[in-house]
Amino acid sequence: MITSDGWGSSLVTDVKVSVLFCTRLPIPHSTSIGSGDVARAGWALPIAGALVGGVGALTYGVTLAIGLPPMLAAATALAATLSVTGCLHEDGLADTADGFGGGADRARKLEIMRDSRLGTYGACAIVMSVVLRWMSIAAIASPLPVALALIGAHTCARAALPAFMHFVSPARPDGLSAQAGRPTMRCAAVAVVLGVLTLGVALGLAATAICLVLAISAGLFTGWLSMRQIGGQTGDVLGTLEQMTEILVLLTAVAVCRPQP
Repeated sequence: MITSDGWGSSLVTDVKVSVLFCTRLPIPHSTSIGSGDVARAGWALPIAGALVGGVGALTYGVTLAIGLPPMLAAATALAATLSVTGCLHEDGLADTADGFGGGADRARKLEIMRDSRLGTYGACAIVMSVVLRWMSIAAIASPLPVALALIGAHTCARAALPAFMHFVSPARPDGLSAQAGRPTMRCAAVAVVLGVLTLGVALGLAATAICLVLAISAGLFTGWLSMRQIGGQTGDVLGTLEQMTEILVLLTAVAVCRPQP
């Protein structure tokens, strides 16, 4: 049974919902995801992120072992994570960039964000996101640090989403974020704890502290910008925050883990 405050005994169901929401992995689930299910299962989003990062880490290790140089192995690892998620967050980043950059007013921005066509702002945002992550993985190079960085980055990026959804209201009543629901504070806190613990193991205390400062800053900035631009958050904005946080963690990992000349 699942309690009304979003935290209950059905942990396996919550993990399934989080994985189904964040990825395209064929996880068996008896019912479709309904309104509010994602909010209830939000605490488990970091687990889904760790799974995505693990796929990227495994791909990097295998391609490096068969003789590919770090640059190409990093590209395959990134491609693997994109395939697992179906480019869900990248799509959100592109739509947000197009809407915020190209819309003259709130209504037009929201209209652009719902348009599936890719504009100049969105294309540039995706290119920058892919390049920064690709080069970060390649710069770390060593298989174990890359694995830890990928798992830490993907876990932390999803751990930030429930808190953001709790504090920033949806911009419209019929979007993906509104349908997902508002996670409870307890749910958001558990997600944050899971993200922090994973980062601590992956990157160490000093790097974790840096990542927390950067992630909080990214969340505050994204919240302020989305309120100013469209009066709240949407699923696209959540994707943008995920991308920003993932990039910031990987860049921190580069500074901490990259071999010194």
